[in-house]
Amino acid sequence: MQWHSFSRSLIVAGIALAALAASPPMAGPPWISIEYPPSPYDPTTRDAFLLVHAFHHGTPMNFPVTGSAEGIVDGQRRSVKLGFAKTSRTGTFALKKQWLSEGTWTLIITVTQGESAGNAVTALVDIGVSGEVASVKVPTSRRDGWNIPKTVTVQEVDAALRARAARAVAERS
Repeated sequence: MQWHSFSRSLIVAGIALAALAASPPMAGPPWISIEYPPSPYDPTTRDAFLLVHAFHHGTPMNFPVTGSAEGIVDGQRRSVKLGFAKTSRTGTFALKKQWLSEGTWTLIITVTQGESAGNAVTALVDIGVSGEVASVKVPTSRRDGWNIPKTVTVQEVDAALRARAARAVAERS
């Protein structure tokens, strides 16, 4: 009888340990990294414009990635929802070009690890006049010695986009 109770305890402990291993703790925010240009030698990234890497404490994670291309074309505001494809690497997603070549564009790419506040990180990717990645910014604030992702507002994106479009017009004049 004692052996049966002992083996049952081992089984319960094993199940609990397996559950912990299967669902890693999500304390702290996710992180995002942008790779440009992507490798042309991996068939899953060959035609991609750029790659998005999703992390949790340095570990690649298959967190949901969403985004939009926000632009100004001929003075008109445009928005294009972006689609991302999984690649051969965990936590790496390919983005093909889905926006117009004309105009001024910023890609807003977000990695989310959960529903509650503080579980998302956003990269702002400015597209240059030649269609290349001109800059990548991940807005953060400093808290308790850590860089914590900041929430990016539509107003901030719109203001930065309009300023870039105005500079582009001024440079052409």
